Amino acid sequence: MGTKVASSAKEFSRLLRSLQDDQSSNSCTYEEDIHVTKMKGDKIPVMNLYCASQTIFVCERAVSKISEPGDELNTETLDCSADDDDDADEDHEDSCNVLRTEPQPQPLTVMKARQLLSLYTLSQNPGVTAADNNPILHPLWVQCDMSDPAGTVWFGAEPVSVGNKVTGIKLYSVTCKGSTVEKQSLVTLEELKQMHKNRHHTSSMGIKGSARFSLFGSTVVENTTIGSQSSVTVDFKWSHVESILEVPPLSSTATLIIKVVCGDPRSPMFEMFREIEFLRTLADGLKTGETEWMEPVESTSAVNLTKAYLAELRNMGKTLQDQAAKTAEAQKLKQETEPPIFNSLERGDLDFVEQLWVRMRKSVTSYQDVGDCLKLVVEALRYGDIKPWIHRDSSSSLSKLILQSYHQQIDHVSLTGITPVIMLLEMGLDKMRKDYINYLIGEELTTLNHLCYYLSTEVDLQEQVMRLRKLHHLLEIIVTCSTFLGLPYDRLFVLTQMCLNHYKTSTYNEEHEFKLQIKPALITHFYQKERPVVWGVEISSGQGLREVWTSLQLSDKPLVDHVIFETDLPNETVNGDEEPAFFSTMMCSSFNSFA
Repeated sequence: MGTKVASSAKEFSRLLRSLQDDQSSNSCTYEEDIHVTKMKGDKIPVMNLYCASQTIFVCERAVSKISEPGDELNTETLDCSADDDDDADEDHEDSCNVLRTEPQPQPLTVMKARQLLSLYTLSQNPGVTAADNNPILHPLWVQCDMSDPAGTVWFGAEPVSVGNKVTGIKLYSVTCKGSTVEKQSLVTLEELKQMHKNRHHTSSMGIKGSARFSLFGSTVVENTTIGSQSSVTVDFKWSHVESILEVPPLSSTATLIIKVVCGDPRSPMFEMFREIEFLRTLADGLKTGETEWMEPVESTSAVNLTKAYLAELRNMGKTLQDQAAKTAEAQKLKQETEPPIFNSLERGDLDFVEQLWVRMRKSVTSYQDVGDCLKLVVEALRYGDIKPWIHRDSSSSLSKLILQSYHQQIDHVSLTGITPVIMLLEMGLDKMRKDYINYLIGEELTTLNHLCYYLSTEVDLQEQVMRLRKLHHLLEIIVTCSTFLGLPYDRLFVLTQMCLNHYKTSTYNEEHEFKLQIKPALITHFYQKERPVVWGVEISSGQGLREVWTSLQLSDKPLVDHVIFETDLPNETVNGDEEPAFFSTMMCSSFNSFA
């Protein structure tokens, strides 16, 4: 019997070794009904705290794609109604639309999971199997179906090594309980300490607390959840835990985890988002040959708006300086009568080209519109009807024509094909660069030298638009943390540098999470009376590789998704006086030496 077990352990080890070495495959099957997957630990929520950066093996029960008699079909039936007429019964099955989905792996029984864990452990023990010079195997985690009294949902095993020699193994178990609102039913800190002490026969223990609070995301208004793809959470870590669910002390270390998705209508940046999206629309149109024009904001046509603007300039008959003064005065009046988008984002010095861009981006709906508007402007410049004021550092093609018009010498421009769209795109790039510079430099969050990458006109237009989108995303993050969290200047400065450095070498990704260290005192009013999303305590003993721990995680949602929890509680508790419901997840580790 011992020889047979050792042989099975070697076979299991060979299969895992093959999967570990195979760069082209992430899964395989063992004994026909065990599905083994190679993945990062951060894909599994409950393991995020312990092996997020590690590659692991996950074992589940494979589900056959061919249904056997008596098996439940993983289907959804749509529009499956039969006529009352008996003759319709025969055709009923054919007329029934069935949506079939790929069968998903299922958790294994606790007994089967223990067997796999035993095979893995034996295969790593040099006293049972001959030692080799291969790299250490990835940790093994097995999904369980909670069929034992403890409610086990995961078993895990991780080799402990010195160099390339395995000296022992750490075993893990994760158990879960359904949600409860009764605090007296939760395990107490003293009970948790006693459990650890009994398991590991130790009197010296360390205790660490952790908690996560959601500061920004979905909100509940009149019992209706308003979803948000953006989120700002804060992770706390501290020592000297005194009770379960205690509020993190001010001595905690706190890390903001910031994910901002652009385009939230509630954001102070929404109008600028629409502007950068129009810029992106133009760029995409140049790339694909087709432009999906945005719904116009103005009811007046683009051509009529341009004509009216040119007529206004003709009627002025004043100097360039007077035009600039009038522009600044109009902007100031607008800021006084309308709520500002955000402090320091509204500029009061829009030049002629920028004001033309604002009118056109809110009204053009076709290539014809763009061409017609620019023809009107070029003709007015050519005949000297207008002498508009522009910024000295303007770099768009239209700005260059305006500079030429000051000397009554204008190059011929063929406003056909894609030329008008390119000119409009340049106008928008020029204007929005100045918008972002105005805020970031004005708030002293960076310097022009640090913005060189984002402001460069040496790259092609598509890349210029992409870099400006990165800068916009950065600004959405900063504005969210400034207006909503009220972070002080020093934290906003650090966050700005972090984002600028990140996007110099990384692709555009709104799902990326930026992490910022802060002092808990800065956000006490956000979390001290709130319910944590996750609250945890970890009791540990031992040193180095022999360290073992017992941890408890209380969460508002289950940390495992492969089992269904029975509960008689409502789905969610909304803001109010109800007691919060918590799911309980306990994780224990132990160390076994092979010496």
